[in-house]
Amino acid sequence: MKRPRTITSPENARVKRAARLREQRERRRTGRFLAEGARAIGRAASVGLVPESLFFCPEILGVVETGEGLEAVLPSGIGDDAALFAVSRAVIRKLAYRNEPEGLVGVLPTPAPRRDPPAGTLFLVAVGLEKPGNVGALARTADAAGADGLVIADAVVDPYHPNAIRASAGAVFALPLWMAPGERVRGALAERGVAVAAASPDAAEAHTETDLCRPVAIAVGPEDRGLEPAWREAGAGIAIPMAGRVADSLNVAASAAVLLFEARRQRGAGVGPSASRSP
Repeated sequence: MKRPRTITSPENARVKRAARLREQRERRRTGRFLAEGARAIGRAASVGLVPESLFFCPEILGVVETGEGLEAVLPSGIGDDAALFAVSRAVIRKLAYRNEPEGLVGVLPTPAPRRDPPAGTLFLVAVGLEKPGNVGALARTADAAGADGLVIADAVVDPYHPNAIRASAGAVFALPLWMAPGERVRGALAERGVAVAAASPDAAEAHTETDLCRPVAIAVGPEDRGLEPAWREAGAGIAIPMAGRVADSLNVAASAAVLLFEARRQRGAGVGPSASRSP
């Protein structure tokens, strides 16, 4: 492991450049993003996103400024090629997104964007979501349910926002992602014979009655507005029946989890409507 340089001032030029990666515009411009904590950095590195530089706070991590003991914090080999910087609490607070920083922040290369949707038969489509935490939670849910990919249509925030990375528990690194305008997404799905199931509280068909064994993309939209008409017209509506006294809907991540795991149930048990029609 390289010998680290020491940085104590938040006004250091290198620190200020890295801190600008908290902004989406800077992430797009540079093709770099920030990952915070050993788990996120390790999961990114496991799929080839190796950090170019690592900022660590000896005081928080309980290691010395020379880097001794850092190997116990990092997954094996991650710090071999990265530029290492031992930094003060003030510096790590400037870089970190959490109120209580973990003491480790890395600058990593953003994966090259996909030109087309990934292969498969089960997708989650997140349409126009504005909260990075929701995007991350959807990535985590899609990965847990075994979806073939997460499609982000009409993106407002990107999946490499620090809050999205944290909420995804690292799933944004391993899950196939595709970002594109909504019209292009709908066209690509239609060309591949993937049906759209548009989640809507007022849809006539319940999720347990919808055929989720066929190739399908489950589309969810912003919690306050839901899906725009173009998505509702692109395929069949799908609803989760509510039995609450007050609640008439679920948040977007909970809704996606119910729908995706229903798809998994149907496919695993062969109980979907399409299965009943099979010879």
